Amino acid sequence: MSGVWVFKNGVVRLVENGAAGGGEAVRKRKALVHTPSGQVVRSYAELEAELRALGWERYYEDPALYQFHKRGSLDLISLPADFARFSSVHMYDIVIKNRESFRVIDI
Repeated sequence: MSGVWVFKNGVVRLVENGAAGGGEAVRKRKALVHTPSGQVVRSYAELEAELRALGWERYYEDPALYQFHKRGSLDLISLPADFARFSSVHMYDIVIKNRESFRVIDI
């Protein structure tokens, strides 16, 4: 993961590095991969099934978020309700909390 963290309007986000001919920025897309199966996660239904298998439980308190908690842990995974807004920052959060089960790749 390379880039610059930018703070703007009270929000921190990662602006990824990359350049094409002519100096135009190229944005590489990222994908979350379930490592044991080698499958790319393409929906929250797929992600939820894999997280449940790892012991994560879903919270339903906030309809604007998909949230998961692992019993016996302080970890919480919070994702936007709309899968289209699922970004590399969310992917890396999942990877850090499940190092053996997920990885992020460029597509």
